Amino acid sequence: MRRRTVRIAAFGLAASLALTALTGCTKHATKSRKSESGAADITLTKECYGLVLSSDASAYDDLVAQGFSDTMKEAGRKAKIRRPKGGTVAEQQKYVKELTEEKVSSIAISPNDADALKEALDEAMGNGIDVCTFGQSGTPESRELMISPVGSDAIAKTLMESVLDISGGSGEWAILSGSSVSALDNLWIDKMKKEMKDDAYSSLELLEIAYGNDQFQTSYDQTKALLQNYPDLKVICAPTTAGMKAAAKAIRDAKSGVRLTGLGLPSEMADYVGEDGICPYFFLWNPVDLGSLTAYVSIALHGDQITGELGEQFKAGGLGTFTVTKADDDGTEVVLGAPYRFDSNNITQWSKKL
Repeated sequence: MRRRTVRIAAFGLAASLALTALTGCTKHATKSRKSESGAADITLTKECYGLVLSSDASAYDDLVAQGFSDTMKEAGRKAKIRRPKGGTVAEQQKYVKELTEEKVSSIAISPNDADALKEALDEAMGNGIDVCTFGQSGTPESRELMISPVGSDAIAKTLMESVLDISGGSGEWAILSGSSVSALDNLWIDKMKKEMKDDAYSSLELLEIAYGNDQFQTSYDQTKALLQNYPDLKVICAPTTAGMKAAAKAIRDAKSGVRLTGLGLPSEMADYVGEDGICPYFFLWNPVDLGSLTAYVSIALHGDQITGELGEQFKAGGLGTFTVTKADDDGTEVVLGAPYRFDSNNITQWSKKL
């Protein structure tokens, strides 16, 4: 992985705007870098930042894109946002290669399959383009920094405590996850399993881990199968926004007494929290803030304010100051913060925002 000398330990939007005032919205001082493979230097003459989302049909991704785009606009930078059709890895690979050929300043991506995207991301980095991942980890060698929405230990504990509470302390439950090749989803599930070893969870039985591939119809069908196959099922935990929405509808359509918790968007879950009790409460971070933090990291990496080294600190405008820490995959990351809890007391307010 490329590492560079740290020039400034802190970064702020005000500094970015000041720089923009001197250099214009797209032009900046010529910057040449040589790839590790010895390829010819690439001269970057425009500050243009790529964002590759996980899907083209996700309200969650739309909010991430909003935060990224708004922050780039405030900083006088241009954003190129790509939404892969059907959420396929092939589409993500295509967009990474296109952005590399266009010589963007950096690429931020939520990789649907870290191993499959490694070659394309390595090629981008080898051509002097900064790479960071958000939401999903990617391989440590194929990124300079990961932006995590929440600490993996914290989310695993939060979700397990909610399953324990909603189940009444005992009974059968299942997980409806995103993709079986999602590094972050699998990490959360592994940590949930470790959490289950505590005596407090001894009366809970995890029956199945189903995968909806972060697609509504697939997640809906998987939920229907869980309801049919396990008549004594008490709780479904869906650590995926697409899964939460689909599972809630499937439970309601089946007139099932199964309860739901996990990670969801308030605007999509508002109709399921409250009177019928399908979802007593659920959690999420602010996807707009995640997109904004990803923009700050992208600009800071490209400007050499940070390199992704352990212990570095930088300022991300109103989001505060962040410290680069060690990630679970032995790479490095910055963590947005703790998840929010959404329930009948605050769902109306939050559904207007997220």
